[in-house]
Amino acid sequence: MKLRCSIELVVLIFGLAFSVRATTPQLDSIPIPGTKAFPESITSKSDGTLYVGRLGDGGIVRIKPHTRENAIFVQPGALGSRSILGVFADEASNTLWACSNDLSALGAPAKGSDTGSALKAFDLRTGNGKRSVSLPGTHPFCNDIAVDAKGSIYVTDSANPTILKLSPGTTTFEVFAQDSAFSVPQSGGAGLDGITFGSDGNLYVTTYTVGELLRVEVKDGKAGRVTKLSGNRQLQFPDALRALGDNSFLLIEGSGGLDRVVIRGDAFAATPIHDGFLTPTSVARIGTTAWVSEGQGAFFFDPSKKKLSPSLPFRIYAVPLRKEHSK
Repeated sequence: MKLRCSIELVVLIFGLAFSVRATTPQLDSIPIPGTKAFPESITSKSDGTLYVGRLGDGGIVRIKPHTRENAIFVQPGALGSRSILGVFADEASNTLWACSNDLSALGAPAKGSDTGSALKAFDLRTGNGKRSVSLPGTHPFCNDIAVDAKGSIYVTDSANPTILKLSPGTTTFEVFAQDSAFSVPQSGGAGLDGITFGSDGNLYVTTYTVGELLRVEVKDGKAGRVTKLSGNRQLQFPDALRALGDNSFLLIEGSGGLDRVVIRGDAFAATPIHDGFLTPTSVARIGTTAWVSEGQGAFFFDPSKKKLSPSLPFRIYAVPLRKEHSK
């Protein structure tokens, strides 16, 4: 039952955005190895190194944009891992955190022995496995990751209305925040998705199906009020969220776009930066460039497209950021 529920959730997560037609924009790009890679999350180090999780083939790819060197850094199946979603390069602890979920029943070729959902920790220098922590709750689904200044890890559970926290020195998750606003819609779909800290010290999260951006107040390491932010337009399948500065963010919309979002009080304004991606999944910023991962998930999760082939190789795209978009 646990596996079945997680699989149904994944189909809904990706399927909802499949009806939106998009054409890959003409941008500089770097290929991702793997004929069934289906890149999901992307993160970066301060030196510009990128790490991309593979939903289909599993494992994590390391990319050096300046040399265009790309190689599998964390091997598929390492530490029991399956399909990799959220990734986060935590340089302070020399850890590459990754969300792993078992999607084998959907045909994901990712190797590994896990049968559920877990947060994996790999050495950021070597890619070797360090630890694995299973998510609690009913059929959990680890999606994205944030880290605070004290080294606590926060993950979104797309199947349950909870943000989970793993404090330094602990071996199990605690529920950091739980709210009905995080819930999966009764009509079906996915709940929590992207997560990051704002410059105000609060957590910001997205809900994929409902298309909302929410703030979770944080004080002394504890969660406070949860606020749904009103926007200048309806977001379409908001996914990854990455902080810029002055409470502004880069935001991926699964319908095909990269936005800049600015929050003022309880409201936000979303401005398109670049559109035309085919099911984009995440973004990482390096200087004045936003690297966007294009998942093409329809070719894996949509039964009507099972016999069709995605555009190969899979790629991440470099989107130049104008001055007003990078702060």
